[in-house]
Amino acid sequence: MTPDILLGRLDASALPWHEITEAENRLQLLSGIVGLAAALLAVVAALAVAAILTRRRGWGPLWRDWATSLDHKKIGIMYVVVAFAMLARGVAEAAVMRLQQALGADGGGILTPDHFGQLFSTHGTIMIFFVAMPFLTGLINFVMPMQIGARDVSFPLLNSVSLGLTVAGAALVMISLVIQPFSTGGWSGYPPFTEISFQPGAGPDYWIWAVTLSSLGSTLSGINFTVTIYKERCEGMRLMRMPMFCWTSLCTSILMIFAMPPLTVATGLLALDRYLGFHVFTNDGGGNVMLFANLFWLFGHPEVYILILPAFGVWSEVFSTFSGKGIYGYFTLVLATMCIAVLSFTVWVHHFFTMGQSADLNAVFGIATMTISIPTGVKIYDWMLTMYRGRVRITVPMVYAVGFLFLFVLGGMSGVLLANPSIDFQVHNTLFLVAHFHNMLIPGTLFGMIAGYTLWFPKAFGFRLDDRWGYRAAGLWIVGFILAFFPLYLLGLMGMPRRLVGFFEEGWLPLTLAALAGAGCIVLAVIALGVQLAVSIRRREALAVPVGDPWDGRSLEWALPAPAPEWNFPTDPVVNGRDAFMQLKRQGGHLDRPEGGFGDIRVPRESAIGPIVAVAGTAAGFALTWYIWWLAALSVAVIVGAMIARGFVRDAWRTIPAATVEAHWTAWRALADATPRVRRSDELRPANRGHAVPAAEERST
Repeated sequence: MTPDILLGRLDASALPWHEITEAENRLQLLSGIVGLAAALLAVVAALAVAAILTRRRGWGPLWRDWATSLDHKKIGIMYVVVAFAMLARGVAEAAVMRLQQALGADGGGILTPDHFGQLFSTHGTIMIFFVAMPFLTGLINFVMPMQIGARDVSFPLLNSVSLGLTVAGAALVMISLVIQPFSTGGWSGYPPFTEISFQPGAGPDYWIWAVTLSSLGSTLSGINFTVTIYKERCEGMRLMRMPMFCWTSLCTSILMIFAMPPLTVATGLLALDRYLGFHVFTNDGGGNVMLFANLFWLFGHPEVYILILPAFGVWSEVFSTFSGKGIYGYFTLVLATMCIAVLSFTVWVHHFFTMGQSADLNAVFGIATMTISIPTGVKIYDWMLTMYRGRVRITVPMVYAVGFLFLFVLGGMSGVLLANPSIDFQVHNTLFLVAHFHNMLIPGTLFGMIAGYTLWFPKAFGFRLDDRWGYRAAGLWIVGFILAFFPLYLLGLMGMPRRLVGFFEEGWLPLTLAALAGAGCIVLAVIALGVQLAVSIRRREALAVPVGDPWDGRSLEWALPAPAPEWNFPTDPVVNGRDAFMQLKRQGGHLDRPEGGFGDIRVPRESAIGPIVAVAGTAAGFALTWYIWWLAALSVAVIVGAMIARGFVRDAWRTIPAATVEAHWTAWRALADATPRVRRSDELRPANRGHAVPAAEERST
């Protein structure tokens, strides 16, 4: 078919009701209804947000104060918003897949095999690239510069561009829900299944451009964070004085720099295969499909540690803060983090244990994989010893942390089993692998990100999150995870393959029903998080912590008001040791009035480049997917033109007068002086206004 000049290959068959109109049996009709309902839900949600913004006159503030802002804190918050929006879709898709497998006995269910294939492809793609990655990037963006005493990241505009690329990728995946279909090639997009001869439709192209945009954004973020940590640390903030979250952020950023480009190359070469017939991955055309597998897993396995290391940093902060102690074994934790980062590049071949390579090679990569359990075990022991003889408070982040300890250790043990090639042969391509993968990433990454969101939310918005709904959400996440994924270990051992739309083995049914119940609990957990946010906003006066230190924090970000001002610190702080803010509190003070007085502060002026990249990047990806060449050329021209125009801007900074900074600081210090300090036993009560009694002072009294 020759593409239309105006619309390319886009026609009525891409609309969400097409499957219903073409249905020839009950299953196709049900599958079409599910797809149409999901598309309508996405459209209604988008229209509802637009209506609320219009009704409340929010478009102007959204553009001026958020979309064009180069403040690292606001960019971090926008990353987290993207992650939560995509989490809602990813979890909903997982629940539908669990429902399909529970109803799939004797070939029943509600989804056609093709629709089911699209669901597990979008679910995996969304959860890895558009939930976990934006969430961790958002937390690093928000927290890390404040923890090292910096005013911003090294490249604020690049930070906005990275966000724009991530948003464009996420938008492309959301568009595929309405203008269908998506790829059925899974989150890894393996050729030859994704080659043009096997999937000539638009699905794999959606996957290629969404992932490419996301990987470009992550690479740029990695460069930005690495340079920031090396160059922007305040005076006295040596590397071995940095909080553990900064160490894990540094290792994660370096991994991003080296791990994301292989993925970009892989998707780029696959695009050349599909668009220009290059046959890079076509065995009978002179290519080699294993080239894609190696490139993908050169990214894919370090990616696991890109996702987990920031959560390890969050856990270090949580265990230390809510135990009222400095982190135990700081040096060993740093060393373990670096070991994990290096070893993560030495294990990718364990994904090929069953692909016919030699036993010697399998043994080498099996041992390398098992070796990662050593530094990981060091971390577990250090966190447990941090709690030992500490004053442990079971707050919401600690509930997630304790749940993580138990569940992550179990997941790690199943990983050691899979590192043995002979065992891997037995359970390869079964639900055992699915259970292990989720066992690492849900307690290991998602729990950590939600714990970090709960921990630093007061610093972002000036009020705490509601605790009751926080405990409910945490409980539902933990129970839901156990119910949803522990049965999959058993199903895997019983031989149930992954990505199976239906089955005829009666013995599998009870466990698939248990997994469905777990998925239901996780859906309720996501709803509970939404309710928690809504309740917290309604009770924000009672939950307000304007002084800025609600948890008796130890690092520099807690020395700032809540929410933190645009310029972070009124003057550049000077650090004399680890746990810099705790040291200040032990000396009886906060950041004092600077001896030399306040000075003017330069901050980056707002820029529309990031939003332009987001919109034009989405348009370019959509146009390339549907062969709308004029739109693709126009979109790329807009991005390039905007970048060139930006190069001529000379007024890229604005100055905040010293008087403004001083007035803000004076008002905050007056508030802090007038606000009673609260003991840790009262930190979950309205009396907590963000002025904590230091743990050492409590013990002495």
